[in-house]
Amino acid sequence: MASADSPEDNRGFAEKNEASFPILSDPSKEMCNAYGVIAGHGFPNRWTYYIGPDGVIQMIDKDVKPRNAGADLVKNLKALGVPAAN
Repeated sequence: MASADSPEDNRGFAEKNEASFPILSDPSKEMCNAYGVIAGHGFPNRWTYYIGPDGVIQMIDKDVKPRNAGADLVKNLKALGVPAAN
């Protein structure tokens, strides 16, 4: 997961939501600009990039809704043939 928020804000978000994964902080928006997610209002769009082990983008989900993002993530990983974790 990546965010344009500061490392401190991301850490607080992760702790509050008991995230079990790191959140990349990109306050300069350098990575956001490289991936083309900055919208006209200057804030990043909420998109999910599925990147294969070879570094090639396999899919981009541009219709991410926080309420069902987890279920959509699982569905898309299955569609891409990613095996379930044990």
